[in-house]
Amino acid sequence: MASEPDAATVDRSWDVVVVGAGPAGAAAALSAARVVGPSRVLLLDRHTFPRDKVCGDGIAAEALTELAGLGVDLDELTAGYPPITRLRLTGPAGGIADRDLPDAVRVIPREVFDARLVDAVRGRGIEVRQVHVRGLRASDGGWTLDLRSPRIHHAASDRGRQIRARVVIGADGAHSVVRRHLLGDHPVRTALAIRGYPAARPGQDLTQLITMTGEHWPAYAWSFPLGDGRANIGYGELLGESPVTKADLMARLDRLLPGAAADPTVLWRAHPLPLSPARPTVSDGTVLLVGDALSLVNPLSGEGIYYAVRSGALAGAASTAADPGRVYRRILRRDLGPHLRATAAVTALLRGPRLLDVGVRAAARRQRVFDDLVRMALADGGITPRLLRGLASSVLDDRASRSAAGHTP
Repeated sequence: MASEPDAATVDRSWDVVVVGAGPAGAAAALSAARVVGPSRVLLLDRHTFPRDKVCGDGIAAEALTELAGLGVDLDELTAGYPPITRLRLTGPAGGIADRDLPDAVRVIPREVFDARLVDAVRGRGIEVRQVHVRGLRASDGGWTLDLRSPRIHHAASDRGRQIRARVVIGADGAHSVVRRHLLGDHPVRTALAIRGYPAARPGQDLTQLITMTGEHWPAYAWSFPLGDGRANIGYGELLGESPVTKADLMARLDRLLPGAAADPTVLWRAHPLPLSPARPTVSDGTVLLVGDALSLVNPLSGEGIYYAVRSGALAGAASTAADPGRVYRRILRRDLGPHLRATAAVTALLRGPRLLDVGVRAAARRQRVFDDLVRMALADGGITPRLLRGLASSVLDDRASRSAAGHTP
């Protein structure tokens, strides 16, 4: 059994320590501060902010509403980035659904968005520290976290830095240190994405573009306008057994969005995106996982910011309970459970390029079907009767057209 830390080595005890200062961690810290007070919450991250992160940068309206409920000033958070009101979705076979979004989204570079959220956390009187968490262990009815400065590479040079917490919230991503110490290694699959900020596509205006392909499935390219003449443009695919290079990604991006990679002055960043094939169980106790650390990634879209913010808010609210884990598990299941089951069902229904084309055609025919699919892909929408009718009608039409062409349904 590990020995108890010497009190002299522990700089302070906290009610809630949040590890990871992305959207999930910021939301968790803001939520926890509402119930235990800002002076009793500590937010840790190994990076300084602003820092870049490869992402599509799309922020759903529901995520912003959640942050507003935590006291974040949305005018300050979104300043300079106008509402994006339309989506043009191209399926693997070329079918197009081009419609107004049910709710406007924002496209804000994560370098900007995350830094503004951290500023909002500091503005509420919550302490934020740049530090690397090496591990945690049960100690004196709570947890002791062993820390190291990111600027010091030898553990011996930074020995003895520890803090205590009654509750630890792990918001430190798919490679979560907190999750590893709680549950051990967790299997992941990896997607690979490349992203840059070139000029927006000609005539794109304030329309998001997503173009899917049956090659290297599942894979798609995107162009999301920032509103300043540039766009977040990228391509991603789930990795298989064959190696994929940055040059491969650039070539595949150019096939789907011709000319997107033509500007030699644009910096393109490639980054692996770990995706857990299964979500770990939320355990009883005083260590909670949120966002990517809990494998909360939307299987329809790969989107995770809404899940990050919502799960962070729920974990923070549960932190004062006698058994925070039990309370968090209950409210997470009640809040997101129906939606998560719906996304799993629709993902299974639309698996494969041909069936996804069926979904695109259904969305192209009816605005409300389009709206339901968007809300399910970006936030917490569920399966509605009109969505089922729209998908069923599109499936039947697809079978009829294939039969007429002499194919077996």
